[in-house]
Amino acid sequence: MKYIVLLGDGMSDYPVDSLGNRTPLDAAHKPSMDFLARNGDVGMVKTIPDGMSPGSDTANLSVLGYDPAIYYTGRSPLEAISMGIELGPNDVAMRCNLVTLSDAEDIADTTMVDYSAGEITTEESAQLMKSVRKSIRSNKVDLFSGISYRHCLVLRDAETGSICTPPHDISGRPIREYLPKGRYGDSLLELMELSRKILRDHPVNKARIAKGLHPANSCWFWGEGTSPSLPRFEDKFGLRGTVISAVDLVKGIGMCAGMRAPEIPGATGNIHTNFKGKADAALNELRSGADFVYIHVEAPDECGHQGNATDKVKAIELIDSEILARLIDGVEELGEDYSILIMPDHPTPVSLRTHTSDPVPFVLYRSDKKGDYPAEHYTEKSALNTGLFVSEGHRIIECLLR
Repeated sequence: MKYIVLLGDGMSDYPVDSLGNRTPLDAAHKPSMDFLARNGDVGMVKTIPDGMSPGSDTANLSVLGYDPAIYYTGRSPLEAISMGIELGPNDVAMRCNLVTLSDAEDIADTTMVDYSAGEITTEESAQLMKSVRKSIRSNKVDLFSGISYRHCLVLRDAETGSICTPPHDISGRPIREYLPKGRYGDSLLELMELSRKILRDHPVNKARIAKGLHPANSCWFWGEGTSPSLPRFEDKFGLRGTVISAVDLVKGIGMCAGMRAPEIPGATGNIHTNFKGKADAALNELRSGADFVYIHVEAPDECGHQGNATDKVKAIELIDSEILARLIDGVEELGEDYSILIMPDHPTPVSLRTHTSDPVPFVLYRSDKKGDYPAEHYTEKSALNTGLFVSEGHRIIECLLR
């Protein structure tokens, strides 16, 4: 038996006026997902434990079978591990976004214009990060360049306790009340203000402004944590596993669990990602001996954060046509029974432009068995109506494997 999880990050949503009061899942043309729904089990699963933040970190840990209440130590260390950053037992990692803030002399008077600096390219951000790192690096602080707007700050021989807000949670809002607080709040704010001075007149940003693009004019720190320790996936479930993702967070979870995490050419984490490349990489892993592949697609989440319902529908349709349909054809050719689980990690409603803790819809299909809870379509409403409910997210993998 081969096992596949296809996770559309933030794919679940609320009804949207511009979509005829339908959700993006309902509005999307997705024949492959609907085929699985008619022949599999459709239901709802609660991926976020009570009292925990609805982040992709906690949610993806859940879906991979690791109870966040036991194993979660913060988001950024998972990203750091994927980036090849060595963390000591007393080091604290934080996500560093390159963001676009509005113009104002005092950073406290600015507004969060764009949490991704217009989805700045990796090549541009590498130049910006090099300039910032040169000014802030010490034996206590270091900055590492990642993909697009996603980077990593490491505080050596430090403690947790800083209070920081994810920038995608405050899109379009004044930032004054969301500036860093707590353990290292003042120090982090100083670093942010220094980054503004360095980035304001950087040639990369001048060129972006000339093209009508958002400048990456500040660093924004959030998501602190310490190095995690996860049981190996193969030891826990008896399966050789691979994670397919463009996002350091999800790759980091897989690597911490001893799973392979190959690089996918053209995988960007947005709607312009290499959808077909992810499907082909997953099939290559299955042909090469992997028992389990976890395919993570960030695009619906990014569209939700941007409040873009049209692109969110398009992202779902591309997942269906360029990944799922390709997967089904490819795994059929292997001549082996298989199970496929389709689900989001959490909702990212376009009306809110941030994550929520609501349960999410899933469809679980087995090639060797007709489902007991089928539905005509894979949507939030149909999943709710079947009555099938998994109350603990880290148990959903057990449903897939049994």
